[in-house]
Amino acid sequence: MARCSLRADNLCFGPRCPSATRSSFLPSSFGARWSSRLASKSGAKFRVFSSIKERQGVKESERPKGVNPGGAGGLRVDGLEKAEVVSGFEGALGEEREGGGEVGLNWRWPPWKNLPQRYKLIGTTSLAFVICNMDKVNLSIAIIPMSHQFGWNSSVAGLVQSSFFWGYALSQLPGGWLAKIFGGREVLKFGVLVWSLSTALVPVLAGFMPGLVLSRILVGIGEGVSPSAATDLIARSIPLEERSRAVAFVFGGLSVGSVTGLLLAPPLIQNFGWESVFYIFGLLGIGWFAGFQLIKEESEGSTASRSISRSEDISTNNSITSSLGDLAGNLKDVPWKAFFENQAVQAMIYVHFCGSWGHYTCLSWLPTYFSEELDLNLTEAAWVSILPPLASVFVTGVASQFADNLIANGVEITKVRKICQTIAFLSPAVCMTLSSIDLGLAPWEVVGILTGGLALSSFALSGLYCTHQDMSPEYASILLGITNTVGAVPGIVGVALTGYLLDSTHSWSLSLFAPSIFFYLTGTVVWLAFASSKPQNFSKRD
Repeated sequence: MARCSLRADNLCFGPRCPSATRSSFLPSSFGARWSSRLASKSGAKFRVFSSIKERQGVKESERPKGVNPGGAGGLRVDGLEKAEVVSGFEGALGEEREGGGEVGLNWRWPPWKNLPQRYKLIGTTSLAFVICNMDKVNLSIAIIPMSHQFGWNSSVAGLVQSSFFWGYALSQLPGGWLAKIFGGREVLKFGVLVWSLSTALVPVLAGFMPGLVLSRILVGIGEGVSPSAATDLIARSIPLEERSRAVAFVFGGLSVGSVTGLLLAPPLIQNFGWESVFYIFGLLGIGWFAGFQLIKEESEGSTASRSISRSEDISTNNSITSSLGDLAGNLKDVPWKAFFENQAVQAMIYVHFCGSWGHYTCLSWLPTYFSEELDLNLTEAAWVSILPPLASVFVTGVASQFADNLIANGVEITKVRKICQTIAFLSPAVCMTLSSIDLGLAPWEVVGILTGGLALSSFALSGLYCTHQDMSPEYASILLGITNTVGAVPGIVGVALTGYLLDSTHSWSLSLFAPSIFFYLTGTVVWLAFASSKPQNFSKRD
């Protein structure tokens, strides 16, 4: 078979190249334009190789010292002993094969291959959080047909939904401790697998109440370790000036997950039954786990792994060398007393509780509120429920840029966190007050008001949720584990209590909005009075 190759002595892109050496099929002007466009659009790179046999057949005196050395975009061959790169291109994208004289192209794939390691970690963690909230909100939609099928009243439905938060609360402190010992990456991987398998088991156990409750507890345990795992990654691998954006991007995945889950659940339920949302969403998490394994192996074998973050080095070493005795010693060395005696930590605990009350009760009950109070059907209620988390995605980006810009301009970090958290609490408090008062508002106006207030609560990601890392990067995961444990209590008590109050009072204002307003207001006062982002020295006290 005939073989066509481009030889170094007859290839030229320069406009001043002699006609005798100009390629008959590639005019110089066209070649120059083609090469420059190829470089700018695709990032492709070009290398010319001379044949070994050609090299042997060329006399030393006849070897050109250079071809078109001054022409723009020209090819320069300083020696035939090695391949030179065409001017304007970086490195080689071809392979030298036997027989030489070839031009090769190699495209940059996958697109994230050359991203810094910290960006890969943050991106995959954010994706895990998307799946996390998909598996959290699917029950808030499925609970409506499930209640009709199994004959549950609001109290039983509240009990089923609150069981998730039992596991969520139990796993917070262990999750923070494990993230500190093994590293956030390993803990996150474990959590995603546990909650995904448990989600897929919900339809199998739905007719057996103890089994259903247990499956949701396991979902809560798997998701409960994730915030601490993410906090450990951010605290150890993200610099201070990027921290608000990193936290916003990762935890903003929760809002994206809520939107995605609320979008997909109604059509899946209507076309394939309520069981389908648990099977499909569970498989997504299992797929993430498998893909995460592949990404990890690729990263470790690539050049980018040389810049691997310090947290991964620590987690890898600890996961290999730690024994049960080491784990017990590490747990004993945590300065628990110093944590609970610190006024700023106490403020974080209460404020986390207050924020979670409003967030978890609305997350669980808003679809039912829109369905029953505003007379919307299942699909309409789900679509309307999408609006608050969808708006939160936008607000999260604005809030993180706002906070980071203030810090970059020299504003004290504590003041920035206080401003953001105050916006996060007062906004939904005002909007819930307007929604609970009978002002004769149309349903769409009530939806708009609630959407605005709940979206602005995302400022907490640049307030409370950054304070753990600000105070102590070393103990950030454990601090978040402490505050998130208390913050999970409203999921247990508040979600179930809302259902009980609804059966007792038949008033959404008293059962859903009034308690949230109270905690938002008192949380704002405590935060402004006692919160601090100053680095703390939590030395162990005897």
